[in-house]
Amino acid sequence: MSTLSISPAFVPSVRSGRKAATVRLTRRGRATFVLAFLALALIVMTALGGWATATRTGGTPTPVRVIEIQPGDTLYDIAGDLAKPGQVREMVRQIEDLNSMPDASLVVGQKLALPLS
Repeated sequence: MSTLSISPAFVPSVRSGRKAATVRLTRRGRATFVLAFLALALIVMTALGGWATATRTGGTPTPVRVIEIQPGDTLYDIAGDLAKPGQVREMVRQIEDLNSMPDASLVVGQKLALPLS
């Protein structure tokens, strides 16, 4: 037969006059820890770095038509003429990416490449 006894929760005794032990790293321990971390980071970057390789073949160029900006033209008006309803913002972003434009500002006489729809 077996018996089961329930005892009160364990409470460690408090030693008077002693501080709790703390872990301290020496100079050599810190250097070892830093080098181990850097080695681990290098291994992870090397393992995942193969996904970021370029290929020798180029992509297919986007077919475009070029227009010249006239007075009163805005990028949103031009994109609105090209885009399907509800997709004007996406077309503006696509035109900005295609022309490497940092913002949506246009200058009269500027040549602007537009994607063919």
